[in-house]
Amino acid sequence: MCGIVGYVGKKEASPVLIHGLSKLEYRGYDSAGVAIIEDNLLKVTKCKGRLANLEAKLNENPIHGAVGIGHTRWATHGEPSDLNSHPHSNEDETISVVHNGIIENYLQLREWLSAKGYKFMSETDTEVIPHLVDYYYKGNLEEAVMKAITKMEGSYAIGVVSTHEPGKLVAVRKDSPLIVGLGKDEFFIASDIPAILNYTRDIYLLNDKEFVVINEDGIKLLTEDGDEIKKDVFHVTWNADAAEKGGYEHFMIKEIHEQPKAIKDTMTSRIVLGKPIALDKITITKEQLANIDRVYIVACGTAYHAGIVGKYAIEKLARIPVEVDIASEFRYRNPIMNEKTLMIVVSQSGETADTLAALREAKKYGARVLAITNVVGSSVSREADDVLYTWAGPEIAVASTKAYTTQLIAMYILALYFADCKGTLSTDEIESIKAEMLKLPEKCEEVLKHKEVLQKFASKNFMHKDMFFLGRGLDYAVAMEGSLKLKEISYIHSEAYAAGELKHGTIALIEKGTVVIALATQEELFEKMLSNVKEVKTRGANVLAFAFEGNETVEKTVDSALYIPKTAEILAPVLSVVPLQLLAYYIAVQKGCDVDKPRNLAKSVTVE
Repeated sequence: MCGIVGYVGKKEASPVLIHGLSKLEYRGYDSAGVAIIEDNLLKVTKCKGRLANLEAKLNENPIHGAVGIGHTRWATHGEPSDLNSHPHSNEDETISVVHNGIIENYLQLREWLSAKGYKFMSETDTEVIPHLVDYYYKGNLEEAVMKAITKMEGSYAIGVVSTHEPGKLVAVRKDSPLIVGLGKDEFFIASDIPAILNYTRDIYLLNDKEFVVINEDGIKLLTEDGDEIKKDVFHVTWNADAAEKGGYEHFMIKEIHEQPKAIKDTMTSRIVLGKPIALDKITITKEQLANIDRVYIVACGTAYHAGIVGKYAIEKLARIPVEVDIASEFRYRNPIMNEKTLMIVVSQSGETADTLAALREAKKYGARVLAITNVVGSSVSREADDVLYTWAGPEIAVASTKAYTTQLIAMYILALYFADCKGTLSTDEIESIKAEMLKLPEKCEEVLKHKEVLQKFASKNFMHKDMFFLGRGLDYAVAMEGSLKLKEISYIHSEAYAAGELKHGTIALIEKGTVVIALATQEELFEKMLSNVKEVKTRGANVLAFAFEGNETVEKTVDSALYIPKTAEILAPVLSVVPLQLLAYYIAVQKGCDVDKPRNLAKSVTVE
């Protein structure tokens, strides 16, 4: 959500900020702006809409200066507008601020500041920050920012510049991601690595309530009490090209095609035939596992759907009962947790606000927390007891694809490790599943070759307003993810249903021409699934089915079918989700939607 970039150096700040913001467009936004200090004056340019609008304004009226901050805003308080866009400044335009997150007590602060004579121009929560900094400013910008945050409740990543100290940038974070880039005679702040990767690969990862003070002399890291901090430099190893389209029309289709490699990379060194499952530095012993009496998998959105597959896998293979919870609901239902609880949190970015809150709640109760995430150094990875990384590489499109499939692989790795510890599967059974897992990248490549059926179906059905996804068992879990992908990028209303529930109300929605996507990869449930498909066909539905190769009898029941390579049933979700991703993509393209940046959505949801 939102994007921050800041620069202090010897270059013109404006192009650096615009370039950085362009690399953060994937996070979702509805307005953009910059504040640059030019000749000891604060120059602010901002506007509603895409970054191109901001660039056009800056081309007409350039700002020259080597210190500045930039922002892409995703509206929370106040509609998208020029006025509500960031940066926000104090009344005499000597202090300017960019902010990600939500100041929860902004109304009280606004009332308090108004009583002291401060005037507000926007509807945003952010505007209280420059006024607070102004109120506390007594000749030292970092001290003023430190005092200001003691009054603020909520989440934030903040960048501040001021004409009082024109060569300085001060930044701080709490529950919202912020990194510091270390260049040669130049320094950066940013919400995410791609924003600064063209300039440096060396960064500091800020923890909550850690400050950075940057000026032309260098950089200082401080605690909230003003004590200096020493940090290790984190060196980014992945290539900047990984965050480029590489000839594809959209990031989403590129990332769908990157799944075979991502799946393989996530298994590398962890799944090796003839050797025990390797969990990096995670050491959950047989004795510790035996002491665990409750397992929660907690996540949001696509990661939650991966968690549902994880529940099936862990319960089936390791015979451990698992509850799956939506992170935004978890901590509000007073869950039962103690030192015998294992929580598995799943977050692509490692910065998901609700997932972080659930993690912290679990830690209060003494639970052990294992994180599955794609981002090294993220908040989730630093705060969890154990981390299992998904090596998907940077995922830029808002709608997650390769992050999901690698999360599934991580779940299978955990399930097999637990099964081995508990002795619920024989060595031969474990080796058989491992052998099938190692074939998944090649089989995923095969699925990607069969696009014609999906493109044809999309071209004939993109105009529909409703679609339904049906499945049983693991197929139902995948149907949920397929439905979400379609909603996210095509704006078609879609729902996923457990096929056995049709008779309990859902079938009332089926009429002539209703589009139904049916998954039928579970052999034990195959005949039952076909019966459910016949029920919707009888009522006029237009059905596209997905089944394993060899089950061509499904064609007698449906209108169209696509067959995926045969694999172990429990691993089917890794392959069956790929055509659902492609289907959503082709439908969205047919509709002319902004595939990589769907409306109202953000890549990383860092506010509750």
